[in-house]
Amino acid sequence: MQVHPTRTSVDLAATALVAIAAGLVLQSGPVVAWAGALLVGLALARGVTEVSVHRIRSAGFEMLWRGDARSARGARGDVIEIQAEVRNRDSRAARFFGLRAVFAPELSVEIVPTQGEVPASGRLAVTLRVSGRRVGRFGIHGLSLEVQGNPGLYEVPLTFANPYGIEVLPRAYAAFAQAARGGRSHRGAERGLPGPVAGDGEQLRELREHRAGDALRRVAWKATAKRGQLMVREYEREERDIVWLVLDASVELAAGDAGHTPLDRAIDEVSAYVTRHAARGDRVGLVVVAARTLSLLKPDRGTAHTTRLLQALSQSASFVDSDRSGLDEADVAARVLEHMRPLDPQASDRVRSGELDRIARRADRLRTRAPFEARDVLAGSRRERSLRQYLLAFGLSAPARLEPDRPRTDQELMRVLIEIGRAKPRASLIYVWSPTPDPTSRGGLERALATQLKRRHELRWVPMRPDQELELAAPGASPGVLSALGAQAKAAHARGAQALSRLGIRVERSRSGSPTALTRGQRAHVEHLHVALEDDSRIDLDPHVPGAERLPSPK
Repeated sequence: MQVHPTRTSVDLAATALVAIAAGLVLQSGPVVAWAGALLVGLALARGVTEVSVHRIRSAGFEMLWRGDARSARGARGDVIEIQAEVRNRDSRAARFFGLRAVFAPELSVEIVPTQGEVPASGRLAVTLRVSGRRVGRFGIHGLSLEVQGNPGLYEVPLTFANPYGIEVLPRAYAAFAQAARGGRSHRGAERGLPGPVAGDGEQLRELREHRAGDALRRVAWKATAKRGQLMVREYEREERDIVWLVLDASVELAAGDAGHTPLDRAIDEVSAYVTRHAARGDRVGLVVVAARTLSLLKPDRGTAHTTRLLQALSQSASFVDSDRSGLDEADVAARVLEHMRPLDPQASDRVRSGELDRIARRADRLRTRAPFEARDVLAGSRRERSLRQYLLAFGLSAPARLEPDRPRTDQELMRVLIEIGRAKPRASLIYVWSPTPDPTSRGGLERALATQLKRRHELRWVPMRPDQELELAAPGASPGVLSALGAQAKAAHARGAQALSRLGIRVERSRSGSPTALTRGQRAHVEHLHVALEDDSRIDLDPHVPGAERLPSPK
């Protein structure tokens, strides 16, 4: 048990030492005796604090989450309220201050109250307001507070290790989750450009003469009476698009402040396109690429499929896999061991940081208490896979690798585009989120795109702009350096946009803009409004093709 003095205790100890020194100089026995009694009192107060806190802990001093759920889901930037309670089973009240949550850095957490008293044999309600700065699965690992013993001269820090998971989805999820379900179904064709064709629909196409096979319910009786011959109503429907959304998730695009990186903005944009096309009844597929294909979902429609697309966007671009993480196996083991100690102190205290096998075995047993199910991860060994799955299950974050993915990402991106273009039925529209291919640095990708001259689909490029948040990506850099880097990045973007235009590839204007112009809440409101408006508008988009079974890995 760690016991720390309060500021009052430190001041009293300093006063006593000064008084002792003054009494010795003045050769005053009463002054020295008074100061010594003060130090003895402080020592007794420390002992009383240790006894009282030990009694509280032995009687039962714990923190519990209210409800059965051990995880919550919300859109990035939205506030999620979680209820917890601190219970005191002792016959004496427990005063505390500095109540705070222990959580992943990708989250923002406000807690109420931060100080107070847990009544004797009672409980104290605690509210946590959580918002996600970046998409993914992150953990609130527990609560920490300082208990004050009588007479308040010392405090003892206590930590309640009780994991809770927060799944942060892209911003478009908020509007999608509140949208109405059910209603009139969307009927669509397997292929073809969007356009009105005869069939079952809501829009009147024309009145024509009755033909054999026409349903009696389509007869226009008023028109029949006026013209003296049987007339029927012909309605029209729209063929639906088959859309592929391709996201470049290279590790260098995630550099900078969480929530403001090019990858964070692109994920929000892709999610907006997902919900917009899904609302139109289009079949939507998703590919997330980096040095390898991170996720592939074939085009489909429906609420369940849209939810899977949003979850894939939030999970596939994480940095837990060994080829994307800045942590090697030893670093991961150290982080896992540090997290395990509060969960199982007795077993973890006997494990050393260099005993990787023992850490992995213990991690497998403790993973049953995690708020999330861990997906499979890329790792060099079974032991490392267990350690990295522990990070995923408890929502522990990992930094991105410092080495860029760009050369290998361009090769994988081109391979994916070729496979999508050949898939059956053929795509009518493909969106690509990636920095524009500057011919001076990414000439290979430009030449590969030029070979696709006879495309049967429309390819649209949505540029990711690393220059928009250089201040956040390089904190502390001088204005001159930032200005030079910004000018260089803008020039590269302009050259890439010109190269795409020469190839006949349409460059879409980024819809997220610079996030520094608005606050976080204002940006969320604008983006949700943008999605809602576009769901009701007609935009000249093209169809998209269901995906290949599984894109083969390059040999």
